[in-house]
Amino acid sequence: MTSHSKSHLPTKLCLTCGRPFAYRKKWRNCWDEVKYCGEKCQRNRPKPTPAGSAQL
Repeated sequence: MTSHSKSHLPTKLCLTCGRPFAYRKKWRNCWDEVKYCGEKCQRNRPKPTPAGSAQL
């Protein structure tokens, strides 16, 4: 059995943890919409701030 080189796969940075993650077969139909490396980061994603509030 030969090993597979996966260095040619596209990568993205996770919006929660900032780590790079590579393309996976289950994401083939929605790769452009993938933002998080896994379920844990998706559950712990940063909360959006209201547009009208200013941070001091």
